[in-house]
Amino acid sequence: MSDDFTYPEVGATRTLDLPGGYRHMRVRTLVGEGPEAMRDAADALMEFWMHRALPVRVDASARRAAPGVSVVVGLGVGPLRLEAPCRVVWAEDEDERAGWAYGTLPGHPVEGEESFVVHLDGSGDVWLTVTAFSRPAGRLARSGGPLLPFMQRAYARRCGAVLRRLCRPR
Repeated sequence: MSDDFTYPEVGATRTLDLPGGYRHMRVRTLVGEGPEAMRDAADALMEFWMHRALPVRVDASARRAAPGVSVVVGLGVGPLRLEAPCRVVWAEDEDERAGWAYGTLPGHPVEGEESFVVHLDGSGDVWLTVTAFSRPAGRLARSGGPLLPFMQRAYARRCGAVLRRLCRPR
């Protein structure tokens, strides 16, 4: 993995020791129940189905999330599309916990990291937790002011709603 991330605290979402100087966000959503829902949620997350169902455009250099995979998220349409280049920093895929985080690269409107983790708790519930630390990287993001955290939380909540739909029993 090269060192062209736009922030120095690469991997901080894995330990949840979020660095100062950034806005922090954590959104937790119940998405299902039981091992089958966990497997469905893990696959939807690890193979970018959740993101594509939001819908946002996701161009990834591999089918599944893994460290070093390049990801470009496209928000909007046509000439108003905003491209956000990232790279997967860490990934894990276990029976009761799966997830990954991407970090921002040059050209992304913010600096920081965002993780998406699903886990099966002791009572059989499956949760998605989206954790992020970020700050504006350029004029466009700074001009968003207080709207940026609002939009980031709305995106995280939407991830939970979409994943819940993708994990419904068939």
